Amino acid sequence: MFRRHRRLRKNSYIRDMVRETAITSDDFIYPLFVVEGENIKKEISSLPDCYHYSLDRLPEIIDEIREAGVKGVILFGIPDYKDEVGSSAFDDNGIIQKAIRKIREIDKDIFIITDVCMCEYTSHGHCGIIHDEYVDNDETIKYIAKIALSHAKAGADMVAPSDMMDGRIEAIRNALDENGYKNVSIMAYSAKYCSSFYGPFREAADSAPKFGDRKSYQMDPANSREAMLEIEDDINEGADIIMVKPALSYLDIINKARTKYDVPVAAYSVSGEYAMIKAGAKLGYINEKAIVLESLLSIKRAGADIIITYYAIEASKWLKKR
Repeated sequence: MFRRHRRLRKNSYIRDMVRETAITSDDFIYPLFVVEGENIKKEISSLPDCYHYSLDRLPEIIDEIREAGVKGVILFGIPDYKDEVGSSAFDDNGIIQKAIRKIREIDKDIFIITDVCMCEYTSHGHCGIIHDEYVDNDETIKYIAKIALSHAKAGADMVAPSDMMDGRIEAIRNALDENGYKNVSIMAYSAKYCSSFYGPFREAADSAPKFGDRKSYQMDPANSREAMLEIEDDINEGADIIMVKPALSYLDIINKARTKYDVPVAAYSVSGEYAMIKAGAKLGYINEKAIVLESLLSIKRAGADIIITYYAIEASKWLKKR
């Protein structure tokens, strides 16, 4: 006798009752780009409906985030100046540090995560200190820890190092603990792949490398076992949350991480994923809302507890109207 699975698909009531996975606004983190200057709200050409905001225009986007029900943001800064060591990244009066303080004035409860990296701040566009056109791992982590500490001092709830240097989680945890920031958590970009899906972001953050590529420090897309080693090391060094980036082409990595480790798993649905959906929707080839919600559901189903997505606000609004 065959099993009649369709009995549990008969109508929306039974489908809702037996649904295994659900997404809500609580799952989402919204990426926010902050720039120097005044009265700036400028659409990012590679990321339609996403904007660069100056500090004085932050209240409107924070209000929108709050009204949508999204609980947190991850901040990316575009500085006024760049140099070989990315000194504006750890300047107490840097763009991210000022943005943290401004957001705290607007909404004391919103959860602030900061991207900790150097590529937006270095004149060469790489994620660390360059020696002989190679990123020096051990020298770089000193600067990464310095940046994370400056974000904590400004009031960040969580720091998220995205540089992919070996040992940076331990260096950050030690710097935070030794300076009285034991309650500032770390979300590690643990399995960050050297992906072609980052293109639109590099325009948004003005962070493309001026020479070479990032294959010597970001992960090879062909490798999955290596991702588990990266994740395990980050957990052992003190990461509170681990992240897989990108999301949709790496659902297998998300699932492996969820199955193997008990820490919360984040996934970053990156700029290329967002831009492709926007482009397809603009051409009328796809139903934007349906595609977005299905994509986010698949990331959650794979095992992600947290999803960083440029669709956080729109998706939250759509979910409220269901």
